Amino acid sequence: MPFDAVLPLVLGISVVSLGVAFVLARQVLAADTGTPEMREISDAIRVGAEAFLSRQYRTIAALSLVAAAAIFAFYFFNRDVPNIEQMGVGTFWKVTISFIIGALCSAVAGLIGMFVAVRANVRCATAAMTSLNKALQIALRGGAVSGLAVVSMSLLGVGGLFWFFGGMQD
Repeated sequence: MPFDAVLPLVLGISVVSLGVAFVLARQVLAADTGTPEMREISDAIRVGAEAFLSRQYRTIAALSLVAAAAIFAFYFFNRDVPNIEQMGVGTFWKVTISFIIGALCSAVAGLIGMFVAVRANVRCATAAMTSLNKALQIALRGGAVSGLAVVSMSLLGVGGLFWFFGGMQD
């Protein structure tokens, strides 16, 4: 298969995988949320998880910007070193932008995974009260959403950067 056909295939599979994750998430979120007492505990867990994730992402965003600036500065201030000099200034920007895009893709995958995981818990517990098979299906589908999101966002990020930066032409 020619190289020009591989990248669109990879990007297409990534988009399809996100679609599958969306379908699985809808199936999980459509399940019964249980008794009012179960929902009260589930809501408390969800609020706590969302507060944690919000704080974590604010901290990571600040550290990512510092790290991106450090990456660019390292290359910029060492541009006279023979191996780095051969890369050219454009590469400094590409490395920095790639780091930022990777961090954003990771954040999106984390948000998707956490969103579904905290909502799948009560649904899985509710299903376990009547059917272990249904509980296992909800648990596996909830986990599959996270796995598909991580892999899809990784491939989309790397493939998108590869395409945006001209692939193997540089």
